[in-house]
Amino acid sequence: MEHSRIGLKRGMVTLMPYQEEWKENAESAIEKLKQLLGDAAVDIQHVGSTAISSIHAKPILDLVVGVRRLDDILPYVELLKQHHIIFRGEDTPGQFLFVIGDFEEDTRTHHIHVVKWNGTQWKHYIHFRDYLNTYPEKAKLYEDCKKRLALQFSADRKQYTAGKQDLIEQLLKEADEWKLKDDTKEKQYEV
Repeated sequence: MEHSRIGLKRGMVTLMPYQEEWKENAESAIEKLKQLLGDAAVDIQHVGSTAISSIHAKPILDLVVGVRRLDDILPYVELLKQHHIIFRGEDTPGQFLFVIGDFEEDTRTHHIHVVKWNGTQWKHYIHFRDYLNTYPEKAKLYEDCKKRLALQFSADRKQYTAGKQDLIEQLLKEADEWKLKDDTKEKQYEV
């Protein structure tokens, strides 16, 4: 049997076709996080490119943990560390990052983003994933961009990430508008 297809050396960019193993591994990690965090986590979701079944992705699973207040996670930092889930601090304003990986090999397998549940960042993660899974042509547009950048910046993840930013912002705007229309339709049916 082939060895795990999860994990990537820090800073490197390698894209792989979607692996069913990613979904299974994400579900397992979510269950573990739910056990460790209890009521502090309102919801935990698999997000990012490994949650979009039609595209290539870096083999690092992105999970988002929704909490009522960002500081609700801080009492759990030591407990998570005991389970090899390492706190990296506030990587962007309003978001804490935890990572899982083989630190001796400088490899990451999971990025765990902690944000305010149902806040803007939470909605962006969920809407982006759902939009690209609903519209394969949009997912393909994103994948083409990722592949082009991965060839250009295979050893520079910062440049790779920066190169995707404009398209991500465009797709996020579309995803938010799509979700708003979808929610409006649902409300009309409820009346």
